Amino acid sequence: MSSNIVLGANQYGKAEVRLVKITRDTDRHEIEDLNVTSQLRGDLEAIHTVGDNAHCVPTDTQKNTVYAFARDGVGAPEDFLLRLGKHFVDDFDWITGGRWAAQKYTWDRIVVDGNEHDHSFVRGGTETRTAVLTIDEGVPTMISGLEDLAVLKSTASEFHGFPVDKYTTLAETRDRILATSVTARWCYNTTDLAFDDVFADVRRILLEVFATKYSLGLQHSLYAMGEAVLQAHPEIDEIRFSMPNLHHFLVDLTPFDLDNPGEVFYAADRPYGLIEAAVRRDDAPDSAAAWAGVAGFC
Repeated sequence: MSSNIVLGANQYGKAEVRLVKITRDTDRHEIEDLNVTSQLRGDLEAIHTVGDNAHCVPTDTQKNTVYAFARDGVGAPEDFLLRLGKHFVDDFDWITGGRWAAQKYTWDRIVVDGNEHDHSFVRGGTETRTAVLTIDEGVPTMISGLEDLAVLKSTASEFHGFPVDKYTTLAETRDRILATSVTARWCYNTTDLAFDDVFADVRRILLEVFATKYSLGLQHSLYAMGEAVLQAHPEIDEIRFSMPNLHHFLVDLTPFDLDNPGEVFYAADRPYGLIEAAVRRDDAPDSAAAWAGVAGFC
């Protein structure tokens, strides 16, 4: 009996491999804390259709490879992912590509008597560094980024000139708190980079533009941040943002016979505005296949 049912696009692997690497070759230890995912693509049809596992590199093997590679050092998460991807594509003939992702968590040294401790750490803020490597037809594409970068400016932000209908209750404002938690991801046009240096500079630009650019709306700030990154870094073709507008509402203190000259606010956690957009070069090549591997993002 003929069938019109076939296997579509697929990948498989081990998700969220928790990796902590302590470098202890001196008395001053270093800590690297990552969450790594490995997924493979290639000649995998028989695994799905007839249960032939001859081409099935076990997900457990992928997990073990992450740990084994960490023994020789981690470094920039992008470089670590490139090492993993090259291994699986080069060493298994039927693996033609895949997706490798990492989240890097921040640890700061505990300060004791004004000095950074050599081997004791405190978890940093909410911010997490991210990286996603996609290899298709032998071509690697790297998307780096960050999540949960919490920022707030207490003035130099307005919002007015919007349409008003019978459901509008929001008042225009010429001075407001602007707060968000930035998720940003940017797509490189090369992998021959000092990724740690580029990441640090992109983060610096995002923060500086948010702080110094007078804002007429969160969309206005988002575009200025993306534009500045692309102007400074020709190796980046596109940057995408997901930025919630974390509203702060002035509290009415008049029932207590008190004024409130823009000093006491209620920080609402929901509902919130959700602003998402891409800022890209108009002549950048199509990188849709790489972005497809970044689930749940604009």
